[in-house]
Amino acid sequence: MRETPVVRVRPRPVRPAGWWYDALLLAALVGLTVALVTHQLFGVDRAVADWAQEHRPAAAYWVARVLNLLGQGTPLTLIAVGLGVLLAVRVRSVRPVLPPLAAFVLTYLTIGPLKVWTARPAPSASVKEPFLPPDQTLPLFQEDLPLRFAQSYPSGHVANAIVWYGMLALLLAPLLRTYGRTIPPRLVLAVRVLPPLIVLTTTTYLGWHWLTDSVAGLLLGLLLDRLLHRVPWDDVPLPARLPGSARTRLFTSGP
Repeated sequence: MRETPVVRVRPRPVRPAGWWYDALLLAALVGLTVALVTHQLFGVDRAVADWAQEHRPAAAYWVARVLNLLGQGTPLTLIAVGLGVLLAVRVRSVRPVLPPLAAFVLTYLTIGPLKVWTARPAPSASVKEPFLPPDQTLPLFQEDLPLRFAQSYPSGHVANAIVWYGMLALLLAPLLRTYGRTIPPRLVLAVRVLPPLIVLTTTTYLGWHWLTDSVAGLLLGLLLDRLLHRVPWDDVPLPARLPGSARTRLFTSGP
C-alpha cells in the first residue's frame, strides 16, 4: 500500500513576525479591561468626551459622521464577500471566498459577545436614553441596563474596520493580478491603516464611544487581523470535489 503524503501547512508570515506581538496585544486588551473594571482611566475617558462635546460644531459633526461610515461592518462584509466571489469566479476556485467567510465568523464570535459581556454604556447615554447620571456611564458590567444601551466596549466600528480593510487588501492584490495589474504596496498600507484611524478618531469625537472603547477595539482588531492573515489560504486542505481545491498561489505573494 502506498502511503498518503503528508502535506505540511505553514502559517503565512505577518509583521512583526512571531507570536510575541499577538500576546502583547492580548495582554494589553486584558490589562485595559482590568483597569476599567477597577475604575481606572475614567478621568481620561471623561476628559476626552467632554472636550469633544465642547468642540463639536455642526459642520465638524456631519463631516465626522460621514467619515465614520467607513467603519460600518455590514457594508464592508458585503464588499469583501463580493470581491471574494468575483475572484473565485475568475480563478475558478472556492479559496478566495474562505477569507471573508472566516473573518465574518471570527468577528461575529468575538466582538459582539465581548460587547454584551462587558455591558458598558456610551458617553451619549447621559444626554439621551437611558439618561444616566454622567458618572454611571463609565463603569463596565452594567447588566441591569437594557442590552441596547450597554454595548460600547470594545468599539465594534474600530475592530471591524481593521479586520475588513485587511480583508479588502488581502483580496485586492490577487484580484488585480487576474487583470494583469498590481497594487502598489503604499496603497495597500493606506487601505489598511487610514480607514481604521479615521474611524477611531470620529467614533470617539462623536461621543459614540469612550476613548478606551476605541483603544480596545484597536487592540482586538489588530489581534483578529493577525490571526486571519496567518492562515495559509493557498494551502488549506479542501475536499477534492470542490472547484479549485488544489493548492494555489493566490495569496502567497499578497499583502
